[in-house]
This record gives sequence, structure tokens and C-alpha cells, in this order.
Amino acid sequence: MRLIWPALLVLAASCGVADDGAMPVVTGAFGSKPVVTIPKAAPARVPRVTVLSEGAGRRTAPGDVVLADVDIRRWSDGRSYLSTYDAHQPASVVLDGRLVAETWRDSLIGRPAGSRVMLVGPAAKALGPEPRPDGVSPSDTLVVVFDVLGGYPPDARLVGRTLPAPPADLAPADPPRVLIDGSGPPVAAGSKVVVQYAATSWPDRRALDSSYRRGGPAAYTLRPGAVPDAWLDALVGQHVGARVAVPDRTSQAVYVIDVLDALAQEQA
Repeated sequence: MRLIWPALLVLAASCGVADDGAMPVVTGAFGSKPVVTIPKAAPARVPRVTVLSEGAGRRTAPGDVVLADVDIRRWSDGRSYLSTYDAHQPASVVLDGRLVAETWRDSLIGRPAGSRVMLVGPAAKALGPEPRPDGVSPSDTLVVVFDVLGGYPPDARLVGRTLPAPPADLAPADPPRVLIDGSGPPVAAGSKVVVQYAATSWPDRRALDSSYRRGGPAAYTLRPGAVPDAWLDALVGQHVGARVAVPDRTSQAVYVIDVLDALAQEQA
């Protein structure tokens, strides 16, 4: 049985300078899986970053954990082989200068939340050291579309609050318990929530997992199959700024979740 459902997805890439070349056409609303039309002409020879639309939120900064939906496909056949839209779990990209190289840094740093950005380049640059999927060579051109949900400091937490810890008297069979009331917008079913969390086993209270240990905030879509059922029951209807202790009978674990932000519901 898998005890820890949430996981931080860290993706890497590399750098280049733009030149002229044919570019794909991307349609669809921010927050929905992009429709990418790839031209028959040859692509640019080196990586190229294009801002397709600019959001109105806080700009991401070096050192942030950037939360983004990502769709990656091959130029030659348009096949999408990685899409967080399908998994309903945005990627967490740690912009600490160590794991993410320049093409993704160029695509993501300084972008306002709500922006859609496209990166086109060879797989050797667009994926960096990550293992390439079967059938993709280093010279294959890839099209990467980012929907930037926001950038957050790795240690983001509820203002003035200590790190979360589970109540000593809370067991997996108990109902969720609100430890701190939030004062922000309510969290709706189907929306994306930005959280920091810690999970402990029961009854020995051993630390199992923590977003702090993984690198910082993560985003999850509140829908069946994307998060544990216990999260759905506990978080829908809470307000941003809440801290909720969430017992999970399935995993025999107790989560303590800080709700840092709530984003729009997914587009169909």
C-alpha cells in the first residue's frame, strides 16, 4: 500500500539563444490542456521562448518554487508524451540554480502568475539530463507549453505560524480537524490548491513525508484520483489560510495541511 500520495515533481532543462524559424500555434484557455498545431516547415535550430499570454499575478523570482502545468510534445508527430493536465497534478519546478537549467529558467523566471509560455528546442536542450522517452533522440525538436500558476518561496507558510504538527490525540478514524481558520477565498471542488503539508504515521507518529523536506509548496487538483479522498473531504469548503489536520484511514496516516492559495478550477 502506498502511504504517501503527494510528491514533488522536479523537472530539469538546459539553455540556448533564439533564432528565426517556424513556430507552432497554441490555442485554448489558460488552465486547459493546450491545442498545439505544428507547422510543416522546419523549426528553429536553437531553443526559443515565446510568451503566449501574460498573467496579472505576482512575478516568479530566482529561488522560487514555480508551480506550473506542463505539456511536452514532439515536433515531428505532435505526440504529447508528458502532460500534467492529464495527471491533474501541476509540476513543482525548483528554481534554485541547481536542478533547472537555462531554457526552463528563461521560460519561467520573471513570469506573472497566469502566464502561458512556450519553449521550442531540441530534446538535448529542452530536457537537459533527464532520461529521454523511448523514440526521442537528442536532436528531436520538442514543444513545451507552460501555464504558470505561481511562484512561492520554498519555506512559504502561514504568516506567523510555526511548522505544522499533528495533534497528539488525532487518529485515522477521526474526522478532519481545523487547527487554524482561514480568512481567504473558499476552496472549491475541482480547483487547484497550493499547500505545504507534513504527514506522520499512526500510531507511532513517525514522519513519513513533508513538502518542506521535498523542497517547498506543491499544487494539487481537488478531484477524485488526483489526491487522497480524505483530502477532498477535508479541504473543499475551507478558506485560504487554513491549517487542517486530515486523518486518512486508507494509509493510516495523519496529514497536517496549510492551504496557502487556491487557484481557478480546471478548464475543460
